[in-house]
Amino acid sequence: MNDDLPALAARIDRTNELLTRMLAEVAKTPSTHAIFVDAGYLYAAAGRLVAGTEDRRAFDLDAEGLIEALIDRARSIFADSRLLRVYWYDGARRRIHTAEQQSIAELPDVKVRLGNLNANNQQKGVDSLIRTDLESLARHRAISDAALLGGDEDLVSAVEAAQGYGARVHLWGIEAPDGRNQAEPLLWEVDSQRTLDLDFFKPYVSRRTVAYDGSGASRPSREAVRFVGAQVAAKWLAARGRETLAELLPGHPYLPGSVDQDLLVEAEGILQYSLRGQADLRRSLRDGFWEHVRTQY
Repeated sequence: MNDDLPALAARIDRTNELLTRMLAEVAKTPSTHAIFVDAGYLYAAAGRLVAGTEDRRAFDLDAEGLIEALIDRARSIFADSRLLRVYWYDGARRRIHTAEQQSIAELPDVKVRLGNLNANNQQKGVDSLIRTDLESLARHRAISDAALLGGDEDLVSAVEAAQGYGARVHLWGIEAPDGRNQAEPLLWEVDSQRTLDLDFFKPYVSRRTVAYDGSGASRPSREAVRFVGAQVAAKWLAARGRETLAELLPGHPYLPGSVDQDLLVEAEGILQYSLRGQADLRRSLRDGFWEHVRTQY
């Protein structure tokens, strides 16, 4: 019996060594998060909060700028985690992308998933898409945290499915002018809750107007807007110093929400033209900004 003790001790030592190695590998594996956006909830709640209406036809949503702001917010919350991607869930007739949905789908790190729209313009199948993605990503350990922007009680099963595989689900809501715009059962199930307020959405939602400011200005070309983006970058470099803008480089191709909004306002002043709701021109503006900044480093 005593002769077996050294062999047993050796096996225990080998097991401990293997466990130590495994834990070290796990510690080196970065956490990963994803953002899940129920666009139906977003348009209705943000439209009501900022524009006073849930009718999409009555306001413009700068989806590209808002997505970048959501990514920036997630980066500050999940500081030691990397973004997998943003999942954008919306409805469309026969699941055929609208022009706006197509422009969102072309954004980097964004996956658009479409449910159907019925005759009353109600989304069908979106909740099941969210559940499928949440459950699949959690089951395959592709994400450790999920930021879910939504409010429907039907999302409870999606939350439970992801949590069952060890993922943490964080519910993001939109400030309601009165009452609550998220189902209580959903609030009970999630791991944490945050509310995005009016100031967060104001830069990205505006009452629908004509594309220009009334001065008769024609729509500028993408190259013209790109050049203005470079102009603004040059002005910022001169005013704020290379050190300040160098802090933006690790976030490329994204800009913090406040910086992106300042860029938009300054560019519109130069162009005398509104870029709200025009994703292609907004993209050209950022491209010009980044191109100039990166040539200086």
